[in-house]
Amino acid sequence: MKKSRLFGTIAAAIAAAGILTACSPSSTQTEEATTQAGGDAEDTSLTPLVVGATPAPHGEILEAARELLKEKGYDLEIKEYTDYIIPDKALDSGDLDANFYQHYPYLESFNQQNGTELVSAGTIHYEPFGIYAGKTASLEEIPDGGQIAVPNDTTNEARALLLLEANGFIELKEGAGLEATVNDIVKNDKNLEIIELEAAQIPRSLSSVDAAVINGNYAIEAGLKVSDALAVEDSQSIAAETYGNVVAVRAGNEENDKTKALMEALTSEEVKSYIESTYDGAVVPLF
Repeated sequence: MKKSRLFGTIAAAIAAAGILTACSPSSTQTEEATTQAGGDAEDTSLTPLVVGATPAPHGEILEAARELLKEKGYDLEIKEYTDYIIPDKALDSGDLDANFYQHYPYLESFNQQNGTELVSAGTIHYEPFGIYAGKTASLEEIPDGGQIAVPNDTTNEARALLLLEANGFIELKEGAGLEATVNDIVKNDKNLEIIELEAAQIPRSLSSVDAAVINGNYAIEAGLKVSDALAVEDSQSIAAETYGNVVAVRAGNEENDKTKALMEALTSEEVKSYIESTYDGAVVPLF
């Protein structure tokens, strides 16, 4: 009888210990639970804001605006894209609240070709195009019959051709302007071969051509500096006046709360200072 009572007491003690252990998490479990609870609370208190962008400089500039948006009550999610078509399609379909990677002429061209209604909420910065050395070290050394790569999309090709014209390589048909294509070249004394490539591919093809005209964002991603370019768009050129990079939204959303918060953050003094101190002239604020 005594043995039975003794065993009963021990069993009760073990059971009690088990209950206490189950109800008292380890220090590690406690820390994890606290972290998750804090994260969930923070997420639910902020309104999601999903913005598409090319990685550099647009994604980087958005990252610089993250804390400002948080202060305004928004949880910024940056979706990065490496081309110019998918982010506009994602915006049109409602997968994005806005995107930030393109200039207005490209946006207008995309709308015309795709029947979309995307609009500019405002201009943020300008990225000068540059001619960068490939197999040939200088503009003067580019040989007769040399190859120069340019972007193959309509607006950026015109911009590249205007830069080549400004540097004496070609002459375009009068009035071709921002709609110029290789078919508008009326003078090409060096018989240069203009190689049309998808803009994102040009930096990777630089070593196989004599020179290339490269978009500012793709030059940055490839580690190229404006100061290294053989020639750069003049700040007073038609391109500089036209090709400011905009925040795009669906028509009707230009003045909604999300768009206003995004524009206020991107045109803040903090972001302007970030751009000027980070890109060494490769990105120029327009606000």
